[in-house]
Amino acid sequence: MPLHISRRALTRGITAATAVATLATGLAACGGESDAATTTADTAGSVTVGRLSNGAAKETTLKVSEVKSISAELPDALRKSGKLVIGSGTLPSGSPPLGFVGSDQKTLTGSEVDLGRLVAAVLGLEPEVRRSTWENLFIGIDSGKVDVGFSNITDTEERKKKYEFASYRKDDLAFEVKKDNAWNFDGDYESLAGRTVSVGNGTNQEKILLEWKAKLAKEGKKPLTVKYFQETNSIYLALNSGKIDAYFGPNPNLAYHAAKTAGTPQATRVAGQFSGAGETLQGLIAATAKKDSGLAKPLADAINHLIKNGQYAKWLAAWHLSNEAVEKSEVNPPGLPLTNS
Repeated sequence: MPLHISRRALTRGITAATAVATLATGLAACGGESDAATTTADTAGSVTVGRLSNGAAKETTLKVSEVKSISAELPDALRKSGKLVIGSGTLPSGSPPLGFVGSDQKTLTGSEVDLGRLVAAVLGLEPEVRRSTWENLFIGIDSGKVDVGFSNITDTEERKKKYEFASYRKDDLAFEVKKDNAWNFDGDYESLAGRTVSVGNGTNQEKILLEWKAKLAKEGKKPLTVKYFQETNSIYLALNSGKIDAYFGPNPNLAYHAAKTAGTPQATRVAGQFSGAGETLQGLIAATAKKDSGLAKPLADAINHLIKNGQYAKWLAAWHLSNEAVEKSEVNPPGLPLTNS
């Protein structure tokens, strides 16, 4: 798949097909990490995606078994452990449809976790999901408590200093505004002058936004004010009250939220998109492991097996993310540049 695209190509949107009930919040645990890992009850040779999703996905059972030629690529210690510890940086309040607490009020569900479980099945490993805050997800990978992050992590050149990647989904960012706000983002950062925007701390969208802020300051334009909130509910309270003009975040999350609030007093809309790798490069979401762990290649091979055999397309379709498909998984493809200028 060609990586270089135009701004206009980034104007496509995704549609979350179902408006769902409000999900449980207040799920933070001590130290920013879940008290217990989540395991699944899939039968041998199958993985059910979209389970307990409150209607956010179409529950679909996929046939998938270990591929010995791929599992043989795993580091010896991991293969002998029989377990793949999957990190999800979705505390405290969840991030639907990517990762959130399901209808049983305890099981982590979401598109990212489901792909991790599918990959674990190809590798012949038992999936164990550990939930944490975004920052602690990377601490878990660094310390070895987590083998791989499946948590909407963008491939960036900065992160390659510490991590290795196996790509699996396009990374598009978006601006979300109140429905009655006429402002739209067409890819020109100058339109952000004088506006107040919220963004997640430590994310690649923060990097992009702060670089735009610096450019506006250097050019003597009205300042871009960047606001931070600890959890998603606070962001939307600020948006609805007018304390911020827009929220800059992952397109799947924002499209999902806009669909969920349609027809309510809190209705929002997506007001423009931008590649997670900058203006000239298609951003990619990737499974993320510690650098030199030896995991990137078996992860990519497992994902490519799922692509070739159709389970990958069915996983995306179940979560209404089909237009974020990639043709193949790549090991350490070009990512967001060190300087996004």
